[in-house]
Amino acid sequence: MIRGWRLFFEEITKITRFSLRFFRSVFKLPLDVNELFRQCYSIGYKSFPLVAITGFIMGLVLTIQSRPTLAEFGAESWLPAMVSVSIIREIGPVITALIFAGKVGSGIGAELASMKVTEQIEAMEVSGMNPFKYLVVTRIIATTLMLPILVIAADAIALYGGYMGVNLKANVNIHLFFSSVFDKLCFMDIFPALIKTVFFGFAIGLIGCFKGYHSGKGTQGVGESANYSVVFASLSVFIIDMMAVQITSLFL
Repeated sequence: MIRGWRLFFEEITKITRFSLRFFRSVFKLPLDVNELFRQCYSIGYKSFPLVAITGFIMGLVLTIQSRPTLAEFGAESWLPAMVSVSIIREIGPVITALIFAGKVGSGIGAELASMKVTEQIEAMEVSGMNPFKYLVVTRIIATTLMLPILVIAADAIALYGGYMGVNLKANVNIHLFFSSVFDKLCFMDIFPALIKTVFFGFAIGLIGCFKGYHSGKGTQGVGESANYSVVFASLSVFIIDMMAVQITSLFL
């Protein structure tokens, strides 16, 4: 029991030092802009198809599942508003972040762990490069920037999926549907949800890079880094979301 807590606090200390190293490095020029754009393309653009499919299914299923309950109370007209608030506030950001953690977090962890095992990171240090800034800083910035954009796209596609779900048993004009959607949304629905996705993206990138950069030796170390990156990144999404909900509730 005591050993478990000691390992836990050691891990917290290591990731805190890793975070401070990132903040020290991110403001030091020059930044490899080409690598940053390459990571944004790899992390953001290549994740879009999976995020889009997930968003559409999410909106469609939520609408289909919610209709019978609202119909019992004669409140089917509230379906677009209920779906939009649910997706924008909570379901869209969290589900997209979890998909992002599974795809991107594991990819970053495995990639950096492979470089660590094959001594590519040491080779970069010997050649005079700064591997931390080239490998870690660019990836964390890319995840922090790309996840909010993906969440916006996923929310929009999910709302369209909701529109398709409404029209399975009714004939609702798209203009009327989205008018109902935006009539019920307010600033405090959209802004906090968008801000917390920035922290989601930062946490996913940070944990993936940390686990990969400090990987154990051999192929087992690569597998463990990829696995732990997904597990801890997903857990961090829930923790950050819980904190964000508590903070947001103070202003409502």
